[in-house]
Amino acid sequence: MQTTTLSFSNLHNHGELFANLFRARKQSFIVQKNWDLPESEDMEFDQYDTPQSRWIAVHDKGQVMAGFRLTPTTARCGIYSYMIRDAQKGILGGSIPQDLLDAEAPVDEQVWECSRVFVSHDIPQMYRRKVHFKMVEAMTGSARELGATRLIALTGASWPRWYGRCGLDAEAIGRVMWIDDGHFQCVAIDLAPKMH
Repeated sequence: MQTTTLSFSNLHNHGELFANLFRARKQSFIVQKNWDLPESEDMEFDQYDTPQSRWIAVHDKGQVMAGFRLTPTTARCGIYSYMIRDAQKGILGGSIPQDLLDAEAPVDEQVWECSRVFVSHDIPQMYRRKVHFKMVEAMTGSARELGATRLIALTGASWPRWYGRCGLDAEAIGRVMWIDDGHFQCVAIDLAPKMH
């Protein structure tokens, strides 16, 4: 099992991996969760899949097992910035409540948003924890390499149960909300090295 950080400038080095990540996203979000999202050529995508973002794939022998997207909170593309901020500003048409954060959404080069997080439904239960750990390792490692000291994410409200187990130092930065098919909450993950 390996992890690869993909960007528009390196995707040509990784064969089908980039397309396979978007196919796995379609399977996870459109087929499994029945979310109403854009798709084309069997791939799920949205307005945040721009050269400003990075995509991390956890994969094994060509099969994408898990993945997520990192977007800088300084991103801009037309009217869009990043998902949490655009939801707060009401740009996303109410699919996510505007009062999702306790404070104003950050615009800071050291803060990145983590979104489109998934683990393939094909992964047997006995391997899921291993895949989760690999994903957390890749998420914190890639984000730090990009200069992030903090990540923010809209995540399942059960996050306190497994973030601690995975060694993530996180805090809630918004209320618990019902969106589509579950309870969600915005969290901030601290990536700053701990002083001992």
